[in-house]
Amino acid sequence: MKNTTLLFGIALIVLIAGGFLYFSGNNNVTGKVINNEEGTLKNGQVNEIALSMKDYNYYPNTITVKEGETVRISLDSSIYGCLRDFTIKDFGVRKYLKTPDDYVEFVADKKGTYSFACSMGMGFGKLIVE
Repeated sequence: MKNTTLLFGIALIVLIAGGFLYFSGNNNVTGKVINNEEGTLKNGQVNEIALSMKDYNYYPNTITVKEGETVRISLDSSIYGCLRDFTIKDFGVRKYLKTPDDYVEFVADKKGTYSFACSMGMGFGKLIVE
């Protein structure tokens, strides 16, 4: 009886998590996305960072940028599952990055250490703004 209840509970959790991933997969909500003219580096460049996956986490899981830089983060093809739903709450960023060509872009306008994660918090890292 206990094994059946345990298996049912696990199956229910997997089903709920799968449903969440399915329905949140088309969520393209972003915050504080800017155009290329604003907040760019002195030479007009954007600090582009491509994350990959290692041990079911973002790699690298620590990113360091300078205050005032425009930062563009993309996810390479090694990333799958909920890690494609990328968030940096302190900068109002959340977007489902469906392909490696998709990205989030924001201005790192406040110094400090901030967390980034997938929407479920399973993959995570830190953004350091110097």
